[in-house]
Amino acid sequence: MTDAATLPPGRDVKPRLSRDDVMMRSWMIVIALYLVVTLVFPLYAMLSKSFSTYHFDLGQFEFQVSDDDGVFATDPVLASTLNDQLGVFGEADLRAGSDGRLPATKLFPDFSFRSSKMYRVRGTSDEAVYLVGSTRHSGTAWQELDSNTFRRVQMRPVSGTGFGNFVTYFSTPALSNSIKNSLVISTIATVLTVTLAFGFAYALNRSCLRFKGAFRIIAMAPILVPSLLPGIALVYLFGNQGMLKELLMGQSIYGPIGILIGSVFFTFPHAFLILSTALAISDARLYEAADSLKTSPWKTFWTVTIPGARYGIISATFVVFNLVITDFGLPKVIGGQFNVLAVDIYKQVIGQQNFEMGAVVSVVLLIPAVFAFAIDRIVQRRQVAQLSARSVPYEPKPQKGRDRVAMIYCSVIGVFIIGLLAICQYAALIKFWPYDLSLSLNNYQFDLMDGGGWGSYFNSIKLGLLTAIVGTGVVFFGAYLVEKANGFEMGRGFFQMVAMLPMAVPGMVLGLAYIFFFNNPANPLNAIYGTMAILVVCTVTHFYTVSHLTAVTALKQMDREFESVSASLKQPTMKLFRRVTVPVCLPALLDISIYLFVNAMTTVSAVVFLYSPKTALASIAVLNMDDAGDIAPAAAMGMMIFYTNAAARIIHLLVSRGLLTRTQAWRFR
Repeated sequence: MTDAATLPPGRDVKPRLSRDDVMMRSWMIVIALYLVVTLVFPLYAMLSKSFSTYHFDLGQFEFQVSDDDGVFATDPVLASTLNDQLGVFGEADLRAGSDGRLPATKLFPDFSFRSSKMYRVRGTSDEAVYLVGSTRHSGTAWQELDSNTFRRVQMRPVSGTGFGNFVTYFSTPALSNSIKNSLVISTIATVLTVTLAFGFAYALNRSCLRFKGAFRIIAMAPILVPSLLPGIALVYLFGNQGMLKELLMGQSIYGPIGILIGSVFFTFPHAFLILSTALAISDARLYEAADSLKTSPWKTFWTVTIPGARYGIISATFVVFNLVITDFGLPKVIGGQFNVLAVDIYKQVIGQQNFEMGAVVSVVLLIPAVFAFAIDRIVQRRQVAQLSARSVPYEPKPQKGRDRVAMIYCSVIGVFIIGLLAICQYAALIKFWPYDLSLSLNNYQFDLMDGGGWGSYFNSIKLGLLTAIVGTGVVFFGAYLVEKANGFEMGRGFFQMVAMLPMAVPGMVLGLAYIFFFNNPANPLNAIYGTMAILVVCTVTHFYTVSHLTAVTALKQMDREFESVSASLKQPTMKLFRRVTVPVCLPALLDISIYLFVNAMTTVSAVVFLYSPKTALASIAVLNMDDAGDIAPAAAMGMMIFYTNAAARIIHLLVSRGLLTRTQAWRFR
């Protein structure tokens, strides 16, 4: 055995990897590969698609026409020559998508399918492709066709690579205006939401108003519904047949006004959670010092409260901005003719089947989303502890005037949130709005309407359960590996980087990327396309980051001495994981599972491109029924999602309490 003293200078002794170390690194690589395959590869495929250009090269097609006796006496002529003479196809016509087609008969003004003339067609190179009916032909061999068959000849475009799609996008005002619309709406909605949420969080944390628990529950209610639902509620309140349409004073709810109000509704709980946490950790000594210096409440607010909560305010700002600019459901329902980026992606892919332009819009949408995410992460890294060991938690003292104002403010916000939910439930129980207001359950007969029927609702529950089970296992195990593994710094750093990426990718972008990657027949994973499996994979990946951070936070609270003791006792790592780590982190596991379940029930954008008739979801059913004009049934399905998520939350609370009592008794000693 080599002695350390006999080693050459500068050589370090590297300890041999144990069996557990090898196993943990191997599993870490496996989960990292899962994220690469389900996130990085699809995004690369989408990015490549955005640079794929298609155009018609008429110089690649050649025709020859016979006389009435079927004799080909004339010389062949290029399609480009015919077009130069006739001017049939302009520059815009020659730009195409991957499925573009040009009918050859347009180049022959006197063409008649009843004519006795014969036609010949061929390519001038092997790359030239044309269709005769549904049959694909390529190459330089002549195809001789009668007039009736020739009318079905269509020229196909040639592919290339470049910035042509981006040039087309930014030169089309109707498309490029969506960037301005999205940025303006997102900025205004962010200012409104963060301001309102800060006031709500301040009232709950800095006053002695009653019913704080009830107000917190109400503030979190919008998380339980898809973003389409507030749009439907606003239609019933302020639409053409709305109950309160006069309040808009002639303005239309279909457009920026509706998007702004709905955005405040569905992003409010996200901002409230962040700001409430920031305000809850204030040091009472700073306020006591301000009082002793006779500082006015207004000055104290700006010199103590705001600086203490600045990181929370910045984080809430970028989170809300990201949610609004990437949301698809709300502007789709109530946006009207006011185009935004997320809806443009849907229109390009579903409405026009222009996948290349859809990829271009996705890349454009990805830029502000990634920017907002990056700023948020930088701010969080710079955040310093607000509470030290000597800090005194702030406890508000009763003040009648302040508490009364806080109660009024929170009540107004509560009425706004409950009101939108209540109007949806009321509309779902009305026979025929606004002409027959008698109550009925007809709107719950989903099987008689477009959208997917009751099967879509049960598919959503299935998706939620599978996502919660599979996602919680994958996310927590991955977090355990990256947090508790020994050494392997480069691999752990790469894993952390990849685990952070999903939060920066909008759902619409991820869903479209999955089309390009998984719908490719050459992909071995093509078999899962159109199945429940791809919906589970997409949903787990889309919401991976928050779940990962939750798991890492829980695991950081466990001392690494557990692993050291286990190693000294020569116990397998998986035994420690199963018997110690999982029970100790059980609260975090339950939180991850309910987070994944609720988001699987409410997500629209990430799955709108991926479902099949057999895997239609409840949130997609809301969208489809709204498109079909069945607004009341859409509201009914939206409320079914709300009640299901509320029941899941209650079950989660009861199960958590039961399991914590049995497995976490040490926490309460």
